[in-house]
Amino acid sequence: MRVDAARNHARLLDAAARIAQEQGLKHLTMEAVATAAGVGKGTVFRRFGDRTGLLQALLQHSEDTFQAAHLNGSDQAEGRDEAIEQLRAFGVAAIRRYAQELELQTAAEPSPDERYRRAPRRSYHERVSVLLSLAAPEADAELFGHALLGYLEPALLRHLSDQCNLPLQRLERGWLELVSRLTHEATAPHDMT
Repeated sequence: MRVDAARNHARLLDAAARIAQEQGLKHLTMEAVATAAGVGKGTVFRRFGDRTGLLQALLQHSEDTFQAAHLNGSDQAEGRDEAIEQLRAFGVAAIRRYAQELELQTAAEPSPDERYRRAPRRSYHERVSVLLSLAAPEADAELFGHALLGYLEPALLRHLSDQCNLPLQRLERGWLELVSRLTHEATAPHDMT
């Protein structure tokens, strides 16, 4: 991508993110993004194709930013204590991210058949499993990794925050307690069938 095209792309995504966050997805139109970014509507259509393409690009931008901050160096935790801290930080960051863009995350939620095959979910599972195997070597990291990620599902977080009225801080404390219990009390051998 040319430098000016990359700059326009970033400007469009920033404008779209601002609209989604401040006004909600129902106000995220190609025209609104064009106006907020100071470009013609045709530029937005050429860049993203349609609203679905815009939503996918917005979600991918968020995903790239999150992964750069939280998935790089997954093998670099040195020892149990550092692995636990990274596991805690990963979950809290995921909860905060979803809280900021819950509407976008749930709108983009794949079908149940696709949910566990998507690249981000596989990357999250790999990260959590590596950290869990360092933090609790006796635990079945692969299986418990899926269980931990279940807590971070956008649909569940939306239910807990919107329908159950649980505050963000309680959801974060729940994650920290779950990690603590798994890493301090995991004693069952993982070779059981």
